Parts: sequence; C-alpha cells; structure tokens
Amino acid sequence: MSLLSQSPETRNEQAKPKSPVATAAPRKINLNAMMVEGRALIALLLIVIVFASLSPHYLSPDNLIIMTRHVAMNAILAIGMLMVILNGGIDLSVGSTVGLSGVVAGMLLDGLQISSLNVLAYPSVWVVILISLAVGTLVGYVNGVLVSRLNVAPFVATLGMLYIARGIALLITNGTPFSNLRGDEALGNTGFLAFLKAAPLGLPMPVWAMIGFAAAFAILLNKAPFGRWLYATGGNERAAELSGVPIKRVQTRVYVLSGLCAAAVGLLLTGDLSSATPRAGEFFELNAIAAVVIGGAALSGGRGTIRGTLIGAFVIGFLVDGLVLIGVSQFWQQIIKGAVIIVAVALDQMQQRLQQRRAAKAALASSSGPDPAPAAAQP
Repeated sequence: MSLLSQSPETRNEQAKPKSPVATAAPRKINLNAMMVEGRALIALLLIVIVFASLSPHYLSPDNLIIMTRHVAMNAILAIGMLMVILNGGIDLSVGSTVGLSGVVAGMLLDGLQISSLNVLAYPSVWVVILISLAVGTLVGYVNGVLVSRLNVAPFVATLGMLYIARGIALLITNGTPFSNLRGDEALGNTGFLAFLKAAPLGLPMPVWAMIGFAAAFAILLNKAPFGRWLYATGGNERAAELSGVPIKRVQTRVYVLSGLCAAAVGLLLTGDLSSATPRAGEFFELNAIAAVVIGGAALSGGRGTIRGTLIGAFVIGFLVDGLVLIGVSQFWQQIIKGAVIIVAVALDQMQQRLQQRRAAKAALASSSGPDPAPAAAQP
C-alpha cells in the first residue's frame, strides 16, 4: 500500500514524533572522563589533604596568606601565558620581562641620570609604575610583531627576546641590584613599597592584583569579540582567517598582554623584595607554562580557561610551599614538580583521546541509524 492510499489517521499517527522518554537511551556518567577533565582541581584537593595531614601549620591562616601571595605572582604570569598558548604560541621571555620591568622601576626610583641635561630625575610613584608597565608591553609588542608580521616561530622569537631583555637589565644595573627603594619625601617619590605591600581587608596586594587580572581577562575571553577570535585562531587558524578574523592583530595582542602581565609581576616582585635585581624572574616562564598546562589548556591552542589556569597556579604553589614546609630538599622539589607536569600532559593526551572516541561513537551512531522502509509499489 502506498502512503497516498493510507487513511489520514494512519498517516498522522506515523508522523507523530516518538516520545524522547521512550526512545532516548539512558545517559551514563563517564566517571573516567570527569576525573580527567577535572584533574587540576582533584590534584589541588589531594595536595591540600596530604600536606594538611603531614603538617599542622599548612592550613593555618598565616601560612595560607603566604602561600596565596606566592601563588598570585605566578598566576598573573600564567594568565598572560594562557593568552599566548590559546593562540597556539609560547612566550619564553616573560621571566626576563619580569626582571627588566623591575629593574626599570628600581632605576627610576633610585634616580634617573640624564647626562645631556646634567639632571638627576626622580619621577613620582605612579609615573614609575606606568613606565615599567609600558616597558613590559613594549617587549610583548616586539614579540608579537616578530611572530605575526615576520613569521618568526614563537619559540625562536621569544627565546631571543629572553636573552635580549635579560641583557638590557644587566646593562642597566651593571650586574648589581637597586636596593632600599623607599624613595625620599623631599623628592616626592615615596610610597612605592607602601602601596605594593599594602594588605586591604587582610589580603596582600599581589592577591588583589591576581583577582583583578583574572576578572578582567575572563571578561575579555568570554564577553569580548577578541575572546572569540582568540579561540577561533587557536582552534583552526585557516578557518578563522576565512571567516574574517584579523589573525595578525590577534597574534600581536596576545604577546602584548603577556608582556603586560609580566611587567605587573616585576613591579609586585620589586615591592615584595624592596629591591630590583636583574636576575629576578629566572625560570618564571616554566612555572607559568606548567600552571597553564596543569589547568587544562592545550599547547596546540584553542582550549583553556582562566579558571583552570588559576587552579593550575595553586597546584604548583601549594605543592612547592608544602614541600618546603615539611623539609623536602630543593633538589627533590624540582624532580616532583617535573613529574607533576609530565603527569598533567599525559592526562591531557588521555582527555583528547577520550573526546575523539566519544566523537567517533557519536558519528557512527548517527550514520548507522535504521534505513527508511521503501515505499510500497503503486498499483
């Protein structure tokens, strides 16, 4: 019988959609996938539980504030690194930018000698802060131009800038630090340490800076067009370019933002140490990359969140401070930190394989549905 020869009631009955309750298969909770996707938070909870059981002082209020202060600087640096990694790049120069921006701040507070005018200038604190931030931003801009306009590989461009920025810092100081950066009331440049060492509502200034940077960059990624462009270019640069995304500008801006974050850390570190040393920030880039990777970002780009990066920074910071508290050797600390990074990357690969398998199963299920019944031949 043909469809045309069926009664209207029969056709309507067959056309009715099946009830989703009757046809949908029961959803199963994939505990393995949940554990892999939440690996950073699980690791953080395990670290807290283990060290709290080994030391009664680990969760004391004073120690928590100290640990969070240490975490904050790496977290700010990691947020900038996340921007670059989301784009599929890497920034190895952030540690040197930390040292350079701190040295510039120390030089300005210590007195800037202008030989041509025979003048020793002492800028105000806010001028010092703005110039130091501008220096870090400039380093990031140079990195961005090298990568986006001259097509230099990010690893090579930022590795070269690592040496250049560190060398400039050493030239400025002649290898010696600027110490006792308290300024002079008569010169109007006091307040640098008072500002950076303030603790509003009991939280140190680096913690407030971390909260501010995290909130600002979360809005940038989730609410602004730049965030959509960044995830698009990191996921598939060619497709993003064909869709009209200004990929060159995005590439440049991510390195500018990374340099800005590094400069902010340089200022905070200078205030924390009350001095500016050209060796400050050495190997900071490795901790920042580790925090981003542990937080779930893909080094290939296109995947990562501010929330995950913050958790990754807390994992690194709470782990290291816990090892110090229980008296573990610094050499063992390096080994343990390296092992944690390797495990994080291995779990990331597991997560990608799980996602690929789920996608393949979904595609197979959609393509292997029941064949429609052939229509009956016309009489």
